[in-house]
Amino acid sequence: MLRESFHRDLKRLHEEVLLLGSMVESMLTDAVDVLKRRDMDGSRRLMAYDQRINEKRLAIEHDTLTMIATQQPTAGDVRTLAAILDIASELERMGDYAKGIAKINLMIGPGELIKPLIDIPRMAEKSRSMLHRALEAFINRDVELARSIPAEDDEVDALYNQVYSELITYIMKDPQNMDQATYLTWAAHNLERTADRVNNICERVIFTVTGQVVEFSVPVDMA
Repeated sequence: MLRESFHRDLKRLHEEVLLLGSMVESMLTDAVDVLKRRDMDGSRRLMAYDQRINEKRLAIEHDTLTMIATQQPTAGDVRTLAAILDIASELERMGDYAKGIAKINLMIGPGELIKPLIDIPRMAEKSRSMLHRALEAFINRDVELARSIPAEDDEVDALYNQVYSELITYIMKDPQNMDQATYLTWAAHNLERTADRVNNICERVIFTVTGQVVEFSVPVDMA
């Protein structure tokens, strides 16, 4: 009976993680959309919505720690519960990145952008897709899927480099473009970091299922 209760509660936690993930996916898409449409009110709504992301993460953390303390999980169960804590934290940080993009939109202010947004929306969609599938890998304990997703991070990095290079040319053409170009670079960087955090989720999935420690996001040695 105790194990039945545990698995029922664990299933509910999985559903809550998926719900949090869905909230973050929507927030990432909407943040770039309001930036593209120059929607100041939309940015303010997104910044307020981030509080719901934070509250959901804390609720998941509370329920997970309660299960660890009261339901005598096995070693394998503890790995799963630890993964839930870690993934919820990663999702909350992704929400912060989306909030940051909404804030950048306000910092730029109303009016036209110095260039049409093409690659930044592509970065957002790729990051969102990677996140969606990473959460599927966690729920389904799909190690093969978790191993395959991080390779797509190279596409996000390439798009970021393209955005950065293009914005540099706008600054060179007219130094008055510097402030907005800098803000747009920050927005692109937030999406690049989002994809990095998806890699972290994939690492956690693999460890949860196999006990194997892998690292996909290896820092570049600047020495």
